[in-house]
Parts: sequence; structure tokens; C-alpha cells
Amino acid sequence: MLPDFDLSLLSLQGSLGLLLPITALLPLVSVLMVCQDNPYQALMLRGVFGSVATLLYVLLGAPDVALTEAMVGTLLSTTLYVIALRSSMTLRLEDRRSTEMEPSADAEAQVLNQWIQPMHLRLRLVRQGAAPHGWLEDQGRLTILQPSLKQRLQNTPGFEHWRKSGGVLITPEEQIP
Repeated sequence: MLPDFDLSLLSLQGSLGLLLPITALLPLVSVLMVCQDNPYQALMLRGVFGSVATLLYVLLGAPDVALTEAMVGTLLSTTLYVIALRSSMTLRLEDRRSTEMEPSADAEAQVLNQWIQPMHLRLRLVRQGAAPHGWLEDQGRLTILQPSLKQRLQNTPGFEHWRKSGGVLITPEEQIP
């Protein structure tokens, strides 16, 4: 004999007061996510969006869709985006300076880090081999290979601090032999 099952649990009649505020969170989180300038904050909001959507699917009686949203839409996609952001949000420069200093005591690298931080970039100085974005030479001479990246760097507030500390920003075409 089957146990008695309350069919009123399957209706949305009693949960309307709970569904409306949760449903209202979705567009709110979406707008906040799109308005973020920090990609890491936008990624965290994407995780919140997926969690709210999962909760909404559970309340609507779709546990299979909720489980799929939780696993794929929230966990897997967030993890893949973190890996992609971590590898792509790095300014890789070849260190062609003649002096060998510890990175923590390097004043030029610290000024450069402060300069690119508002762009949510990390600095990575490479000693051996070519770096994809450019190179750093003695006396704060920074050569950027891509003119569009050079333009973005010049438009940040840290550029003036870089210039005042004796730094120069050029492209390979502007180099003086």
C-alpha cells in the first residue's frame, strides 16, 4: 500500500510569497553582474546568479534542472572562468634590465604593479624568453608590443606616476636605435 501523499505540495499556491522575492533577485543580480568593471566580482555574481536560479528551480519542483544548474551552470562554469581569467589577466613582460634584484625589493616593479592594478591585471616579469606583451629595460623603459594596450595603459591614472618616477612607455616603432 502506498503512503498518503499531499498533492497540495505540488501546487505553487502556498509558495508564491517565497517565489516572488527570489525571482526578483535574478534581474537584480544580472544588472549588478553586467555593471561590474572587476571581472572577478562579476564572476562571483555569476555564481550567486546560478545559486539563486538553482533555488528557484527547486521551489518550482524541477530538481533535475536545479541539479544541472548547480553542477554545470554554477560550479563548472565558474571554475572554468576562474582558470581563464587567471591565465588571461596577466601582463607578461620580459625583464631585460641589467641589474638582478629581488622582485620584492624592485621599486620599478612595484610602481608598475600599482599602475596596472586598476585594470585588474597582474604583473609577471619573465627573465628568459620572449614575453607576449613587451619588455622592461633599464631606467624604467617599458616597451609594449601592442599599440592598443599602450593606449589603455596611458589612459590609466598610474601612468603619470610612472612618468614622474622616470619611466617611459613606448612601442617598438618608437624606439631610438
